[in-house]
Amino acid sequence: MMKEKDDFYIGYVDQVSPGTKKLLKRFVMFALVVLLGMAAIFGLTQNKLSNSAFDFGIDTAVTGTYHEQPYPMLRVQTEENTFKSIVLLGFGKLGPNSYLNKIRSEVDQLSGSTLRIEGELVYYNGKTLLQLTSDEKVSLVERANGRELPKANLVVSDMELSGEIIDPKCYFGVMKPGKGKIHRSCAVLCIAGGIPPVLATTDENNISEYYMITDSQGKAINQDILPYVGKPSLVKGTVVKLEDWYQLRINTEDIKDLDSPSKVY
Repeated sequence: MMKEKDDFYIGYVDQVSPGTKKLLKRFVMFALVVLLGMAAIFGLTQNKLSNSAFDFGIDTAVTGTYHEQPYPMLRVQTEENTFKSIVLLGFGKLGPNSYLNKIRSEVDQLSGSTLRIEGELVYYNGKTLLQLTSDEKVSLVERANGRELPKANLVVSDMELSGEIIDPKCYFGVMKPGKGKIHRSCAVLCIAGGIPPVLATTDENNISEYYMITDSQGKAINQDILPYVGKPSLVKGTVVKLEDWYQLRINTEDIKDLDSPSKVY
């Protein structure tokens, strides 16, 4: 009985034995299946892109009435009797105050003044933010002259909301997506630097709403809120509406840690 000859590969010979061809075909098919499977798993496990936009490197000029209720904002008229409060941000992990000091020195009262600001816009779920990059891009259009500032209207005097406290700059689009454990540390630094804390909530219909957080008197609250950033919590307070923003006025002692995994960070 003749024994089957073993394949022996010789590099300078053009022909490849049938056995070697068969083995190579199997290997290539197996490798393709593995690669396609890995690609599918990688794609399915990625976070979905949010409907946010960040105009990095593109300056847009926005003119409106400056106010701090309690965070720096620019009140812009979008149509007749309709206004929008654009949240002002600084570059990096800071609020906008360092870019407003120069214009502050030129007027007796900045709140209520009309300003023209060139900056980088951030859009997300109907909210708009504006990142300032230079004090030279902030100019005075009209001094405060007693014009009416936006008023906070009471919505609910006693309300409990579950959600997570985030920083709107990274979460809304500057770091897209601004999610994951590494972003929680970033959020803490951003809020500590003067960016407003926001409670992100989602109802049973998967509809998201955002509440800018203040203390019980409606004043800015940055440092005291830091221990609760990125932790699923039950937050109790008074809800008011300021233009297109809800605000949640709270006492930090009333925040209850739900002790559950974060859906954001």
